[in-house]
Amino acid sequence: MILELPPPSDDVVVRDLGHVEYLESWRAMQSFNQHRDPSTTDELWLLTHPAVYTVGLKGKDRTFVSAHGIPFVRSDRGGDVTYHGPGQIIAYILMDLRRRSWDVKQLVHALEQSVIDLLAQHDIAGARCPGAPGVYVDGRKISALGLRVSRGLSSHGLALNMDMDLEPFSAIDPCGYPGLEVTQLSALGVSMGVEHAAESLTEHLRQNLAYPTSRRIERLVRVKEQTAS
Repeated sequence: MILELPPPSDDVVVRDLGHVEYLESWRAMQSFNQHRDPSTTDELWLLTHPAVYTVGLKGKDRTFVSAHGIPFVRSDRGGDVTYHGPGQIIAYILMDLRRRSWDVKQLVHALEQSVIDLLAQHDIAGARCPGAPGVYVDGRKISALGLRVSRGLSSHGLALNMDMDLEPFSAIDPCGYPGLEVTQLSALGVSMGVEHAAESLTEHLRQNLAYPTSRRIERLVRVKEQTAS
C-alpha cells in the first residue's frame, strides 16, 4: 500500500516565541527540519534573544574572545559574526524551498525587501549592498541576514535592530566587515515595541514570501509536537 501524504499548505504558521535563548531556538530549528516531511507547513518564528554573539560559517576559522561578558556561539548559519540582544527582533524562516521552486537568492531578496518595506512605512530609505546581504540606511546596517539551507530546507533568518544597546557591536567586525557601522529604528526616530514590530514585520514577510494566509501559535516547537503532528 502506498501512503499518500496530505497536500502541502500554501500558508505559513507564525510562532510568537517571546524571549528565547539562542541555543534553544537553534536546536528547535534543527529538530523541526529533521522531522518535517513534504506536507509540513512552513513556519515563521518571531522572537528576541538574550545578549549573545553568533559566528556563522564564514567566520569558522577565526578565534573570538568573549567581550562585554557576552558569550560567543558558533552556529551553522551562513555569514560571519554578529550580535543579538534585547531590543532586536529576530525572524527565523523555516521554508521548503524545493516545494516552492525557490533558490537562496530569491529568499534573501524577499527577506531584504520585507525590511525595506517596513522602513518605507516610516519614510526611511533602506538599501541593499551588493555582496553584503542585509539592509542599510545611509551606509549603516540596520538588519543582518544569516541563513542555512540544507536539503532544500531553510533555517535562521534576519535580525532587525529596533531599540538596543549598540555598544557590543563595537567589539566585533559586524558581519565580518571592519569599521561597519550599525544603526537602529530608535536612532532614526521610530519607536516600536516588540509586539508592534513583530506584527509589522510578519505582514511584510508574508507578502514578500508569497504566503496567502498565516495562522499564529505562541509556543516553541518541540520534538514531541512534531512527531505527533
